Amino acid sequence: QVQLVESGGGLVQPGGSLRLSCAASGSNLRTNTMGWYRQAPGKERELVATITRYAMTNYADSVKGRFTISRDNAKNMVYLQMNSLKPEDTAIYYCNADIITTVTSMIYWGQGTQVTVSS
Repeated sequence: QVQLVESGGGLVQPGGSLRLSCAASGSNLRTNTMGWYRQAPGKERELVATITRYAMTNYADSVKGRFTISRDNAKNMVYLQMNSLKPEDTAIYYCNADIITTVTSMIYWGQGTQVTVSS
């Protein structure tokens, strides 16, 4: 059974940094595009950043220059380094991955990790 598990959220002051991690687990899996999305209270879930298996990246305009997405294909992990955090970055951050196994090819979501930016 495929699972995505995020870690690294928490409370940080404006201007601070956090690093989120997401691990895909399961048997005989291959991760294609992976990404991070976020959902703030009362708002729809939105894309933060994506990265293809070959490290092509895409960012939301609101995080360009502040966030960096990266991955480790051998470990089936994706990371989000968040710098210069702002209160408006406060949200639940979800990991997303396009995963192929021997029997399925589908999109998976993690359970989410809370990021709160506040003084």
